Amino acid sequence: MAESRKRADARRNEQSLLDAAAAAFVSDGVQVPVRDIAAKAGVGVGTIYRHFPTRADLIVAVYRHQVEACAEAGPRLLRESPGPYAALTSWIDLFADFLITKHGLAEALQSEDAAFQSLHTWFLDRLVPVCDQLVRAADSRLGAFELMYAVGNLCIGAGRDDRYDARRVVGVLLDGLRPRCATP
Repeated sequence: MAESRKRADARRNEQSLLDAAAAAFVSDGVQVPVRDIAAKAGVGVGTIYRHFPTRADLIVAVYRHQVEACAEAGPRLLRESPGPYAALTSWIDLFADFLITKHGLAEALQSEDAAFQSLHTWFLDRLVPVCDQLVRAADSRLGAFELMYAVGNLCIGAGRDDRYDARRVVGVLLDGLRPRCATP
């Protein structure tokens, strides 16, 4: 009984750490001090290192956690949205938020650290099929990879210049997909 409670506590701690680290990465970048993440999560620094021995391990875990949340949202949005186009636009909004808010993550992922080597391939393997399900349901004129690539490029530089609103530009792209969709 105590062991299963410990596992549940460990899972809660890990979830809390991932959420706190993701928020810290957004506000302060991936180089935020570990003690700041621990404070936001309400745990000791040792707890972070017990779950994630290196900063790279933490960055990878946050990235994977956020990608999984985006992947899991696709089927749920198809079930719960008023139509396939609404599901697609809601999912693309989540995807764009993920891309826009990963301050410093892109640079970290392009480093020589071995922990990051396979993440981009895993990212595509995990999210392209989810997006494909959505674009097929919405009868999109763009394929999943094309749409994700376009959104990714539109999100580059978001927040660097007040004259550019990536979310608005992504919205214009999505509006261009609307005419072929059978339902809003």
